[in-house]
Amino acid sequence: MYEWNEMVQRMIDWVDEHSDATPSLLAISQQLGYSPYYCTKQFHALTGMTLREYVTMRRISGVALELRDTEERILDIAVKYGFSSQEALTRAFVKAFNITPNAYRKSKRPIPLAIRQEVYTPYHYAMKESGSMGAISSIQYVEVKVEKIPAHKLVGIWDLKTNNYGSFWSNGHDCDDICGTLASLSGRVLPGQLGQLGGWFYENTKKGYFYGLAMPEEDEGMIPEHMELRPVPESEYVVFHHPPYDYLKDNPAVMQAVEAMAWNFDPRTIGYVWDYDSNKQEYQRHFPEGYGYAVVRPVKRAPIQP
Repeated sequence: MYEWNEMVQRMIDWVDEHSDATPSLLAISQQLGYSPYYCTKQFHALTGMTLREYVTMRRISGVALELRDTEERILDIAVKYGFSSQEALTRAFVKAFNITPNAYRKSKRPIPLAIRQEVYTPYHYAMKESGSMGAISSIQYVEVKVEKIPAHKLVGIWDLKTNNYGSFWSNGHDCDDICGTLASLSGRVLPGQLGQLGGWFYENTKKGYFYGLAMPEEDEGMIPEHMELRPVPESEYVVFHHPPYDYLKDNPAVMQAVEAMAWNFDPRTIGYVWDYDSNKQEYQRHFPEGYGYAVVRPVKRAPIQP
């Protein structure tokens, strides 16, 4: 039923694994055993873009990260990513981001990088495996620990009309644009924290959802025009963490286990109470294969009883 979701995801994997080359449609189709025409037709149907457009934008986004994070010559970067010349790279870069490679390297302004497309999700995997024995889920123990996070800044979008990840993206927010722009800021992430994160905030007891990333308190870089910047004071947090897992197979069960623990935990058992300071908020850290999944909630020391 979802065979082509899986096949197109394999095409995306192949493109990302060969991002510094020029993968051809013929080479990709040969890997999958389908005709080039059928591959590109299904790719467009599931991603909304042609395979050529996706390859080009992923390559040019890789170039942007090289410009941001290295001192390598622009000509050498052009050659590395399969461009025939520095001029060819410049034309493609300007078309994508309305700025030259040299100007971007100097300014490091936020730009909407092309993010990896995900068309084969845990839902598709579950539908594929339904009715079969499948692999046994490997949910592990949810660790509970206290972590101090220094004062920092959050850059992103706060939406009081939504209170979860799914409804946030269904409320008019462009996932590709927002995630791509935040990806261009990944070099400014608060040390010790993951890159992009979600979470919950409260205004006058109403719960909303946030998506963005955390930056050091002293960061003075440019902020995307369509995003906000808010300061967050130093605080202790209770972290409910599940270690790395198989995203396709275990994601729903892991998230359910972590969130059940997070929303039903009594912090008084470890000498704390929840901290509902409006300048603080709760976070979601989601990086299945590299970090796992965590819900992070602010706390403060419980008052000493007389």
